Amino acid sequence: MRYAAAVASGIVFATSLSLPALAIEASLTATSASTPDAVWAKIGDFCGIANWGLGLKCVMSADGTTRTLTTPDGAVVVEQLESRDDKAHTYSYAITNPGPLPVANYHSKIAVTPSGSGSSITWSGMFDAKGAPAAEVKKIFDGLYKAGVDNLAK
Repeated sequence: MRYAAAVASGIVFATSLSLPALAIEASLTATSASTPDAVWAKIGDFCGIANWGLGLKCVMSADGTTRTLTTPDGAVVVEQLESRDDKAHTYSYAITNPGPLPVANYHSKIAVTPSGSGSSITWSGMFDAKGAPAAEVKKIFDGLYKAGVDNLAK
């Protein structure tokens, strides 16, 4: 009986070692005095991220579903549009080539919703850390989301 319990405990322990880490979630929301339509006019263009004050350059693919972002230091990140709903003021995308970002399985959503006489802007994402501690990776995206949303809310 003790042997069976020890074997079972060993199997549970060994199995837990191979389980993937939980995805990291990051999200930031800011409010704007502008209407949802006015904010969406800035955000809705998938390559419009180049105008969010983040220092990024953006090149859109011919079919309008892939954007290639270049940072001020020359790093390149490629993102693929997954869904878009102009009426609901939202789109989601995935990073297909993270370049130097320590991330894998990245999926993000941007949404603009009514809030009082203005709007609420939410940028959220789920991803796995790759090559760096999860807390550091989360800090990178928390900072990116804050800078983007704060600039858009102005």
